[in-house]
Amino acid sequence: MKYPNLPPTSGKLTPDRPLGDLTWLRVGGPADWLFQPKDEADLAGFLAALDGDVPVFPIGVGSNLIVRDGGLRAVVIRLGRGFNGIEIEGNRVTAGAAALDAHVARKAADAGIDLTFLRTIPGAIGGAVRMNAGCYGTYTKDAFVEARAVTRQGKIVTLTADDLNFQYRQSDLPVGWVITHATFEGPQGDPEALHAKMQAQLKKRDETQPTKERTAGSTFRNPGGFSSTGRADDVHDLKAWKVIDDAGMRGARRGGAQMSPMHPNFLVNLGGATAADLEELGEDVRKSVFKNSGIELEWEIMRVGETAPDKP
Repeated sequence: MKYPNLPPTSGKLTPDRPLGDLTWLRVGGPADWLFQPKDEADLAGFLAALDGDVPVFPIGVGSNLIVRDGGLRAVVIRLGRGFNGIEIEGNRVTAGAAALDAHVARKAADAGIDLTFLRTIPGAIGGAVRMNAGCYGTYTKDAFVEARAVTRQGKIVTLTADDLNFQYRQSDLPVGWVITHATFEGPQGDPEALHAKMQAQLKKRDETQPTKERTAGSTFRNPGGFSSTGRADDVHDLKAWKVIDDAGMRGARRGGAQMSPMHPNFLVNLGGATAADLEELGEDVRKSVFKNSGIELEWEIMRVGETAPDKP
């Protein structure tokens, strides 16, 4: 067993923990260890005492993640109940990193705060900050005030937007740092109107995306990205789904994986897909798009871990 002398913790440590059931695509091999800290102090103490050569990898609810079939040679950190609280003061909302984006949006709307862009984003707050998640033209950076994080050395720090340097679908959060809480500020609005707005967003999403299937959200980033003002660049904002469709890859399959016929920028596990099926299909799409249009798509889904060893 790797890393047999891990620090003591009041949380939970599980060796050789399969990760497939912790991701929305339901694929992935085991982590050497899965660490579920009790609270922020437990997380900080564990990381402070952990050998600096031991890799760590935080995961959220696995909504934007492919864990390869060979698993992860790391201590995987997953935050749970001690990190899902939501507090509201004035027009600011502070949420634990494990709080679901949709739940935060609903609680904010109840209090007359417009964070409705979070409602249709799959995943939890920690991932939303790390990936600068966004929807309908609004990104996490637009509402972000600050976040708390635990560094790989176990120090608790406060991060500003300048620290994170938000960009299109990414931030500069250092490797091994774990976001524990984030604070957002939104404009005030009528609660009933905000909930109605979210219902309309959900209806639109369900009409255009395969929400009933096993997916991980958008597979590839839109080729456009941000303009110099930090907003989505309307001039060069090509849509990934369109260039995939133009390349004839809508509905393409490999093993148990498929590019959704409903929305061709969604990878779907039809049942029984391996991580290799999903990733290789994604690479097939990238090659076809490049051949057809010269556009090199970038993955939005994070792929981590090792491939499965070849069978003898």
